[in-house]
Amino acid sequence: MDEYKEKILKVCNESSKNTLMQTLDIEYVEIGENFLVGKMPVTPKVHQPDGVLHGGAMVALAESVGSMASYIFLDAQKYFVRGIEISANHIKSVSSGEVFAKATILHKGMTTQLWDIKITDAEDQLISICKLTTIALPKK
Repeated sequence: MDEYKEKILKVCNESSKNTLMQTLDIEYVEIGENFLVGKMPVTPKVHQPDGVLHGGAMVALAESVGSMASYIFLDAQKYFVRGIEISANHIKSVSSGEVFAKATILHKGMTTQLWDIKITDAEDQLISICKLTTIALPKK
């Protein structure tokens, strides 16, 4: 099973080349039965002017991980996945290190999916909570 998980993570990370995920150095690092984890380094390129992690970068991390999770857990041969709504509550500031986004499915409908995405630091302190709604659109 670990070999299968590693293969999925490799495909996810390869699909990020030449995208926003590569620009932000987002890497998918763990997968489970109903969740996906991605990490992003906190460096000056994702800071806001006062030197802390930009909320928009956290939202981009959350949507990237949640959307990729939808892609993994739905039939990607038959459907396109798109984010249709995201909300975020930023709880704590961080200025260095790494942050981790864990997307866990709350609702897996045929058309829409609801993801709970918690962003934490390396000490597992909660930084942000996001909710993402995705839609699965049939490929023509």
